[in-house]
Amino acid sequence: MIIRLEEENDVKEREQLLDAVMGPHRKRKSSEKLRRGRMPSAGLAFSGIANDGHLIGTVRLWDIELDHDEEGIRNALLLGPLAVSCSHHGSGVGSQLMRTAIRSAALLGHGAIILVGNPAYYGRFGFSNELTGKIAMPGPFERERFLALELTAEHLSGCSGIIRPNGRYRRAIKVANCVSKVALAS
Repeated sequence: MIIRLEEENDVKEREQLLDAVMGPHRKRKSSEKLRRGRMPSAGLAFSGIANDGHLIGTVRLWDIELDHDEEGIRNALLLGPLAVSCSHHGSGVGSQLMRTAIRSAALLGHGAIILVGNPAYYGRFGFSNELTGKIAMPGPFERERFLALELTAEHLSGCSGIIRPNGRYRRAIKVANCVSKVALAS
């Protein structure tokens, strides 16, 4: 298996994988509100590809912003979803994707990663809910599953309020007269 940057031709297979792993209600989650209509953070969408060329894992990080006591706004990343095909659970694909995502985010100069997930799983990568006490997700979420990892010391210190999306918009496709498609630049 290899981990590489997500390619455009991975997207359809990625969506199928997410539906299979996370179920039909995955788009109703609070974290989806932060991703809707946005592109993943530049250079921070990864695919796990099996030796036969099929996608077996995926993770993306998204640009978000938080209120900050002194700076007004501080940027961070939202991780998710992380998904691995059921046939490859327990094979280390998820761990490899996580390590790649964390290392790449740090190399690109990001200060913190936030996610909603299993504390036992994500705790092995350094995530905890100790850093998320003054911040919140838009919509319902489980406080004990709201975790963060600082890539830069004290990056989340002084942050509070509800996380907001802050990233590139996806290019919209508009259908005119149900026949021709026109791409609109954001």
